[in-house]
Amino acid sequence: MANLRDIRRRIKSVKNTAQITRAMQLVAAAKMKKAQDQAMAGRDYSSQLNAVLSDISASDSDEATHPLLEVREGDRELVLVVSTDKGLCGPLNTNVAKKLRATTSDTADYVTVGRKLRTMLEKTQKTILADFQVPDPVPFAEARAIAAFLSKQFLDKKYDKVSIVYARFVNTLTQVPEMITLLPVQPPEATEDDGAIAGRTTDHLFEPSPAEVLASILPLYVNFQVYQALLESRATEHSARMVAMKAATDNAKKFIKELTLQYNKVRQAAITAELLEITTAMKAME
Repeated sequence: MANLRDIRRRIKSVKNTAQITRAMQLVAAAKMKKAQDQAMAGRDYSSQLNAVLSDISASDSDEATHPLLEVREGDRELVLVVSTDKGLCGPLNTNVAKKLRATTSDTADYVTVGRKLRTMLEKTQKTILADFQVPDPVPFAEARAIAAFLSKQFLDKKYDKVSIVYARFVNTLTQVPEMITLLPVQPPEATEDDGAIAGRTTDHLFEPSPAEVLASILPLYVNFQVYQALLESRATEHSARMVAMKAATDNAKKFIKELTLQYNKVRQAAITAELLEITTAMKAME
C-alpha cells in the first residue's frame, strides 16, 4: 500500500494537472465562440455563391464554360488536408485521418494545413507538395494563397481532381470529417431542402455574358470554399479542445476525490496502528 507521502505527492500532481486543463478549457472556450461565429456566418455567403452558380449552370448556355469546370478522365488527385497544429483536442485528427484514408486513392498527392496530419503523411511516405501555416483567426488572404496554388496545379493539368478533407462544425459536441471536391467546380443542383437555391427562377440574363460572369465568380468561389473549410476546421478544433479539456478536468477532480479517500483510509489505518502499539506497550508495562 502506498504511504502517505506518495499519496500526497500524487494529489498535488493531479491538482496541478487539473489547473492546466482548466486553463486550456477556458482559453479554448474563448476562441471557440469567435471561430464558430465566423464559420456560421460564412455558410450564408457560401450558400449565395452556390445559388449563383446553380443559376448559371441551369441557363443551358454554351457560353457558360470555364477551365475550372473541366471534367477530366484521369485519376491524378491532389488533396488539401486540414488538421490542427496542436493536440489535446480528442479524436478530431484521428477521425479526419480515417476519412482521408477512406476517400482518397493511394496515389494521391497532398497539400497540408496543420502539423498533425502532415506528420502522419510524412511517416507514411506520401508526397506533400506544399505545407501552409495558417494563423488564428483565419485571414482570407491565407485561404486565397492556398486556393491559388491548388487552382494552378489543376489549370496546369498536373492533376485531374482537387479535393479537401477537413472537419465540418456541427455543434460544440459534434464535428464531422468531410471530403468535398473543389476542382473541377461542380455547380450544385437545386433541392427542396436548400432554401437558398430551391424555388429560384433560372430565367436570367447575364451581362456581359455567362462566360465572363463565370470568369469572375469561379475564382472567388474556389477561394471561399478553401476559406470556409479552414473556418470550419478551426471552429471544430477549439470546440473539440474545450470538450476534451473539460473532460480531463472533470476526471482529474474525480481522481483527486479518490486519492483523498485513499489518503484518509491510509492515515486512519496508521493512527489505529499507532494506538494499538501504545496500548500494547502500556499493557506490557503493567
